[in-house]
Amino acid sequence: MSGVADTNMIVGLDIGTSKVVAIVGEVGPDGEIEIVGVGSHASRGMKRGVVVNIESTVHSIQRAVEEAELMAGCKVHSVTVGIAGSHIMSQNSHGMVAIRDREVVTQDVERVIDAARAVPELDKEKMRILHILPQEYVIDNQEGIRDPLGMSGVRLEARVHLVTAALNAAHNIEKCIRQCGLEVDTMVLEQLASSYAVLTEDEKELGVCMIDIGGGTSDMAIFTGGAIRHTAVIPIGGDQVTNDIAMALRTPTQHAEEIKTKYACALGKLASASEAIKVPSVGDRPARDLSRQSLAEVVEPRYAELFEMIQNKIRESGYEDLIAAGIVLTGGTSKMEGVVELAEEIFHMPVRLASPVGFKGLTDIVNNPVYSTAVGLLLYAKHERGERVLMDSVIPGKREPEEGFMGRMRRWIQDKF
Repeated sequence: MSGVADTNMIVGLDIGTSKVVAIVGEVGPDGEIEIVGVGSHASRGMKRGVVVNIESTVHSIQRAVEEAELMAGCKVHSVTVGIAGSHIMSQNSHGMVAIRDREVVTQDVERVIDAARAVPELDKEKMRILHILPQEYVIDNQEGIRDPLGMSGVRLEARVHLVTAALNAAHNIEKCIRQCGLEVDTMVLEQLASSYAVLTEDEKELGVCMIDIGGGTSDMAIFTGGAIRHTAVIPIGGDQVTNDIAMALRTPTQHAEEIKTKYACALGKLASASEAIKVPSVGDRPARDLSRQSLAEVVEPRYAELFEMIQNKIRESGYEDLIAAGIVLTGGTSKMEGVVELAEEIFHMPVRLASPVGFKGLTDIVNNPVYSTAVGLLLYAKHERGERVLMDSVIPGKREPEEGFMGRMRRWIQDKF
């Protein structure tokens, strides 16, 4: 393996608030991804998904990529990168066109998607369209169509999920990556990427809400009927829990992070009152003893606040009664003991903690909720690449294979915007 110029190599880059993760994967002849390199470095230049210090972010990216290159024995040239933050906006949109020749061809689908993305309130000078995700098509009032090509009718409608990002926030991420000597293949909404790694097709069909709890933000995505219906970002994550511990226990932030990782529990009744932990003090003051239950009493209110905010977002979305598969938690901050139990108490529905799947190689390292977004970026990139290969042999205007249709649409959207 001499370099990432090899067409079988893909790289996912997750630039988070607390860490930067780079993962190198190789697509095998069977289409399965083998992860051959992983790099991680503390992130100091991001705050709630937004670049606040370019130099520090560039340094973190470089260190993470160098570590992944060393493990994989290759040179990275381009990456698929995730984007998150409160600047991300999403909405469901709708478009309608006449079918020109009474049979749907590619140009009809392109026109209806073009009509669906024409949102009057979208300021193109401030926002960038990240994704136009088709949910379903309607032909002459016949709903629930996922691939309309070749079908007969007079009127074609499209229902899509439109995701936008602040132009400056996206440019700053691209600037940091280019200063590392790398190119950006694709920029992907982080919760969309994570869904590729942790959700099953059955869950997406039945209805599920995925919550990726990171260091600075918690990213939410709701799927029903196999399509993404709603996305949202909540500006609370693991860093707020760490700050709560530091303030309540009067201990430096680095010690608060260590205490959180090793001893914290999100549900007080699961923590032992008799188990004591050492809490370092500020300055030269001696360390103090504290029970795990007392620590849990500091942590639980923050997680409860987060889950209640998410519950409100679910209710506002209108899909609360349609997520029969329940809640799927992932991300580094979801790993804490008691998080699943507390979530079940608040949401009153099934909750599971998910690690990334759908790959081989380095499973002992990567089979961890911390890597869900990074692995999801690899799976998204592989899926996109597979779609393009399939579309190379498609005759314009004719019926494509089911897999190739979505690839053509995504490529058209990227060219358009």
